[in-house]
Amino acid sequence: MTDSAADLLAFIDRSPTPFHAVAEAIRRLSAAGYERLEEAGLWNLESGDRRFTVRGDGSLLAFQVGESPPAEAGFRVVGAHTDSPNLRVKPLPDVVAGGLRQVAVEPYGGVLLHTWLDRDLSLAGRVSFEQEGALRTALLDFARPLLRIPNLAIHLFREIRSEGLKLDAQKHLVPVIGLEEGPALAELLVQELCDQGIAELEVAQLRGWDLMTADTQPSCFAGTAGEFLQAPRLDNLASCHAALAALLAAGEAPLPAQTRGLVLYDHEEVGSQSAHGAGGTFLVDSLERIVAGVEKAAPQGLARAVARSFLISADMAHAVHPNYADRHEPGHTPHLGGGPVVKVNAGQSYASDAESAGLFTSLCHLVGVEPQHFVSRSDLRCGSTIGPISAARTGIRTVDVGNPMLSMHSCREMAARRDVAPMIDVLTAFFRGAVQA
Repeated sequence: MTDSAADLLAFIDRSPTPFHAVAEAIRRLSAAGYERLEEAGLWNLESGDRRFTVRGDGSLLAFQVGESPPAEAGFRVVGAHTDSPNLRVKPLPDVVAGGLRQVAVEPYGGVLLHTWLDRDLSLAGRVSFEQEGALRTALLDFARPLLRIPNLAIHLFREIRSEGLKLDAQKHLVPVIGLEEGPALAELLVQELCDQGIAELEVAQLRGWDLMTADTQPSCFAGTAGEFLQAPRLDNLASCHAALAALLAAGEAPLPAQTRGLVLYDHEEVGSQSAHGAGGTFLVDSLERIVAGVEKAAPQGLARAVARSFLISADMAHAVHPNYADRHEPGHTPHLGGGPVVKVNAGQSYASDAESAGLFTSLCHLVGVEPQHFVSRSDLRCGSTIGPISAARTGIRTVDVGNPMLSMHSCREMAARRDVAPMIDVLTAFFRGAVQA
């Protein structure tokens, strides 16, 4: 039997960027018999078909058509996001200062900036280039220590003890990549594309890039008994992994009436308002095409399917921090190792309500799990997820859930090993139609 926690760490290490996370998901889906549909193509579907489609390389939708047409049985969907806070390379990246060559970057999402200091960082992402008259895009991962953002020595910064660390993202977070006489970033990209056998190019053929920093330290188990996961990008690759593992596990069971699927979005950490994000049309377009692809003359098919559908928005949750327990609402203090968390917010930063939380709780009880609960303190601003955005875009009943973690939005984050399998079990039961709503 596969160790789901070890498999999660392997998934994370193969996914330094949203593009690589989608590529790894595609590899696993393809091995399970899922076939690709192009967005520009015509979708003709039948009961039992396993398909996936991709938008912008960083967002993916995979589904298995149910026994009944979606207009009659609806959808069961799990949503998560592939992106994580990091530092992203600017279009004109080359900086020289103090005899050193640096790379201009800007923060992406709510980055805990100080956690990126004194780390062995790499670069990964996608690069576009022109070759033989056509524009191509390729994934690239340097997969080795390449960058560092050095701290300032205490001898030159003694006031840090009394005033604390205050970072200016423009001045203090420019990584060092080499000595002044070293190559420009574009030259490095061309050489790396050649060395990895991706393409042989000249610098003049480069057209653009979406590159980001990534920690090179491998994900690992930690603690006295290996009970913790310590890894980058747990938020939210852990939820992507759980949704994917559950979809693949559910495929081994008898086909339910509902069409089941997962949607993995890019750009959640910056508000989801993009063609690839939850605020875009990716999910609703795909659901409409699935309805039409299965039953071409279904009157008012999408609206009927939506009324019978359910979506679980899976995004990591805040475990109670032992040094900052007062930052949690009393009585709503999820613990590492305590199992899945239902997230509720009266202001609709989370989409959970009595009906949707009730279904998830029933699923938890079915697999022998007692859910935990998270509500933000009334005097603290609540974060949000793809849940309310997807619910508003589609009209589908939605619950927001996630596994508990610490160090959220840090360069390296922390979760509990024993929380991995229960979430997969709950989502698998959901996909199998174990509880009706």
